[in-house]
Order: sequence, then structure tokens, then C-alpha cells
Amino acid sequence: MKREYVTRVAKRSFLLMTILIPLLIFGFYAAIIAVAISGGNEKQYIAIIDEAGLFNKKLPEAENFNFRFIDNENVNDFLLKYHQQGYTSLLYIPAFDLNDPKGITIYSESQLGPITKSKIERVINSGIENKRMLAAHIDPTQLSNIKSDVSIIAQVGKGGEFKKGSSDISSAVGYAAGILIYITMFIYGMMVMRGVMEEKINRIAEVIVSSVKPFQLMLGKIIGIGAVGLTQFVIWILLMFVLQFFIPILFPGMAHAMSAQPGGPGGMQQSNGLTAVTEGLRYLNFGLIIFAFLFYFIGGYLQYAALFAAVGSAVSEDQQEAQQLTLPITMPIVLAFVIMTRAAAEPESGLAIFGSLFPLTSPIVMMARIPYGIGTTVPWWQLGLSMLFLVCGFLGTTWLAGKIYRTGILLYGKKASWKEMWKWAFKSN
Repeated sequence: MKREYVTRVAKRSFLLMTILIPLLIFGFYAAIIAVAISGGNEKQYIAIIDEAGLFNKKLPEAENFNFRFIDNENVNDFLLKYHQQGYTSLLYIPAFDLNDPKGITIYSESQLGPITKSKIERVINSGIENKRMLAAHIDPTQLSNIKSDVSIIAQVGKGGEFKKGSSDISSAVGYAAGILIYITMFIYGMMVMRGVMEEKINRIAEVIVSSVKPFQLMLGKIIGIGAVGLTQFVIWILLMFVLQFFIPILFPGMAHAMSAQPGGPGGMQQSNGLTAVTEGLRYLNFGLIIFAFLFYFIGGYLQYAALFAAVGSAVSEDQQEAQQLTLPITMPIVLAFVIMTRAAAEPESGLAIFGSLFPLTSPIVMMARIPYGIGTTVPWWQLGLSMLFLVCGFLGTTWLAGKIYRTGILLYGKKASWKEMWKWAFKSN
């Protein structure tokens, strides 16, 4: 254990990855916040020749759009000078049939982005709708007052005790935790397998097993490499926690954007979006989520690392043979990822419950459900049963892998198969 842990932690690559990954995550997080706060900064100055009288020379300013109506100008003549006069685009609205509007064109020197084009289309469609309502003797103001835009407040709990929740944030956090465990089980599991193969190829294992039992050698490698992963996770969590305090320093306008009243176009959406994220994160039980994450990472890693170690002991230098033997191990991990995508969206579905209880899939699937709430969406008995099954699964796979490892680590010159490995696991001695 000490050798596996110290040799890997002392490597420069470990230090670089441990420090760089939180910094990269923080960088992406800061970039998202910067974009959310600032929004688009490119101001569009659009000239409008409205021959149809669609807007009656009255058009409110929209987000990053400045509209100016041009009078007494022919569209063909103005096309030659609109850019010199400081306009980025020219919107031409010819006279058209209100029931079949055609010919509306926007001219610009560069291709319009899809978002910009969509916003201009919404302005035009709104003008046509208002014209049609007036033609049908419908008051647009009265219709606007009738429309409703209700946002439901989610309260989660039972027995008269409720707290605010956010399904979007819970789904995102669960999805991220599940993916992280999915990736790390592959990375560290393969690391265990390559370590066992290296010792076998270099005949180091033959020397070591003269002093320790094969099962002790396998378990020491598994726990040592697992401790490396756990150390990395703890450092990542601490670094991310510390880096959170730099957000207000780097973005002093963030608090103002979060608390700003909806005054201008786009400001309300940005403020509401940031507020929703902050509110959703505030009501998550991060203490329980971190504890569960560490438990399921350790349990899932120990369970699969034992199987990867067994495969590593059975093969020699043939990498293709190793890939074939690891296929039955990786399939449950991929299945867990597929179930997790469903569990993150529907945490109370039958498939999600099964995936969170079955020990080969529970480390990934249960982490997708836990952010929704323990005791509410995920009953305590399901969490306890899932943890118990995972411990039993780890003990079972470790026993099975130990039997295979004992024979395979000293076997050379024979191509192994799962049928052969099954015989090693259940032979009497």
C-alpha cells in the first residue's frame, strides 16, 4: 500500500493534474459567470425602411438593438450608403398582404448570427401580430394583460416540513457526480490492471510473493492506488471550496447583477438565471452529497479494481487479450452510465431505483439521485440498502478476484480466458 501510494503521489504528473484540473474547472466556471453577467456587448444599429407602415415609426429598443426609421429614401439608393452612415444592417419592409407577408429582407455586409436573426424575426412577427389583432378589432394591450407567465415554486418535504428545491440544479449536480465516478472508475481501474501486468511481465511479482501472500499483494495495490484517487478528490474539493471565494473578487458586479431589478431587456433573464442557480445550490445538502460521493467512489472503485486486478494477473504482454478480458467488466459500468442519464431526469422511476440498488451500477446511478433529497425522493431505506449491497458486492468481487489473482500472477505462457479464470476461482485449493 505504501509503495503504490508514495510512488504515484510523488510523480510530477500527479501534482500537475491535481492542481490543474480544479483551476480549469474554476476557469470555465468563471467564464460562464462572466458571460452571464455581461451578456452580449455587440450593439446592432439597424436602419428600417418601412413601406408597409408595419411599426408606424414606433419601435421600442430591444436588447443590444438600436432601430432607426429612414424616411424619403429609396431602398436601392440607401443600400449604397447605409454602412457609411453607421448602420450595421438595413431592414426593408415592403408593402405586403397582412395575411401573406412576403419580401421582408435584411441587408448586411456580414452574415447575421442565428441569435441576431431570430431576435429580429421576433420583432417583425410581433408587429405583424399586432396589426392582425387591430384588423380583427382585438386590443393588443388587453390580450397582453390576459397572458400569463407563471413560475411554480417547488417545495419538497413531508410531514408538514418542506424546503425549497430545484430539479434542474439537482439533476445537474447528480449528473456531474455520476460522470465523475464513471470516469474515475475507468481511470483507476485501468491503472490497477496495468500495474499488475507490469509486475507480472517484469517478474517482480515472483519475488514479492515469496514474502507476502498473493491476496495481500493484490489488496495492497488496490488500496494504495485507491488512496491516490481519494487524495486527489479531497484536494480537488478543498481547492474548489477555496477558489469559490475568489469569484466575488474577480466579478465585483456579480452581486449587483444577482440583486438587480428587471429594468431593461435581457437584464431580467440574466438576473433570474443567476439567482435560480444560486438558490438551487443553496438548498442542496452538500455535506451529505460529499459523504455519499466518497463512499460510492471508494465502494465502486474497490469493487471494480479487484476485477481489473484479476484480469491484469491473467494476461501477459498481449494488450489485445487484456482488452477482450476487460469487456465484461466495462459493460456494467457503461450500463450504469446509461441508467444514470434516465435517473438524473426521473429519479423515482423503477429503472433508477433498480440501478441505485444493484451493486455493479449503484455507485454511478445513486449519485444521480441523491441531490434530489435523502428522505424525500430517495428514502433512507433505499440508501441504506444500496450501501449494504455495495459492501457485499465489494467483498464478493474481492474474494473472487483474489482466487483468480493467486493463480494468474504466477502463470506464464498460457492464454487465459474467462472460462479458465472461472475454474481458478472455484478450484478447491
